[in-house]
Amino acid sequence: MAKKNELAKKEEKRPVSFFDEMTKLFERFPSHPFSMMTHPTMWSGGPFSKMADISPSVDIFEEDDTIVVKADIPGISKEDLNVSINDSILTLSGEKKQEEKIEKKNYHRVERSYGSFSRSFQLPGAVNSDQVKASFKKGVLEIRIPKTGDNKRKKISIT
Repeated sequence: MAKKNELAKKEEKRPVSFFDEMTKLFERFPSHPFSMMTHPTMWSGGPFSKMADISPSVDIFEEDDTIVVKADIPGISKEDLNVSINDSILTLSGEKKQEEKIEKKNYHRVERSYGSFSRSFQLPGAVNSDQVKASFKKGVLEIRIPKTGDNKRKKISIT
């Protein structure tokens, strides 16, 4: 019986995951129309193996007077990352460099991808771009962006 309950719990989480993946797909579509075909296992070792997508997964949320952005970017040094804000558009870009030239050796599988990426996000409202703080630890980029006075959350009382 315990196994059925565990399976039911796992299945409950699938729709959220499915919608998250669909959202990511539609966010990338205008700049990468063929992104569905770039999964590394689809093209491993073939002529298109360098096409794999290395765009970071991102969380954007608010804490009091701050917008927080966290991006998973493993395998890249902070010197190869760029963060910029223009108006209320945040752009993350970078390059994952290949460690060594892969020649026909005794490889059984080549799935890791290399190359450049760039992602832009519309931030929810006006921000103070002069006070932005960014840190990069263990492959996670964290950006803390203060909101301006006009953009701070206000509690509205209902009468």
